[in-house]
Amino acid sequence: MALALNDKVLTEAFGPATGTALRVKQVAMVVLGIMALAILAKVKVPMWPVPITMGTFAVLTIGATYGPRLGLATILGYLIVGALGFDVFAGSTAETAGLTYMMGGTGGYLVGYVLATLALGFAARAGWDRSVLMMAGALLVANALIYLPGVAWLSVLYGNSLTWAVEVGLVPFLIGDALKLGLAALLVPGLWKLIGSART
Repeated sequence: MALALNDKVLTEAFGPATGTALRVKQVAMVVLGIMALAILAKVKVPMWPVPITMGTFAVLTIGATYGPRLGLATILGYLIVGALGFDVFAGSTAETAGLTYMMGGTGGYLVGYVLATLALGFAARAGWDRSVLMMAGALLVANALIYLPGVAWLSVLYGNSLTWAVEVGLVPFLIGDALKLGLAALLVPGLWKLIGSART
């Protein structure tokens, strides 16, 4: 079934919609999105069996609220900033950053960030961001798109089996990811309801 990509995404529901003012708004949103990604990537919430890092939450919410084009521009901008050596990733430091870090164990997940952002952007454009259940389904698909290249790259990089890569690169993060997906699935449709209430 083809998606009808006609709906506005959340960031198009406010502010200027045409002309130079729209371009200024879009540039500002990309900059703010990159900053949010960089900040939230460093936020770690204590959790068992591993801490929850909020970088993927930022990726998912940007994809769902920015739409495919603006979301892609934001995530690519974030990756470019990281490639230039800035300490913007969850596991990077001032000493271990840039392309060398990106080609390590995180590399596949960063590719997945791009895929997830696009998938959520198109889902939002199709109106899936207005419903908690539809948003949850889109988020599950997007999360899978982060892990597929992430786990595959771990297996290739370290020369171990896919089973090993799943055990170290997926399983420990499932509980934290379920919480993040639940939060995002409630947040985005909730923001749409707030906008609708403010206009009535």
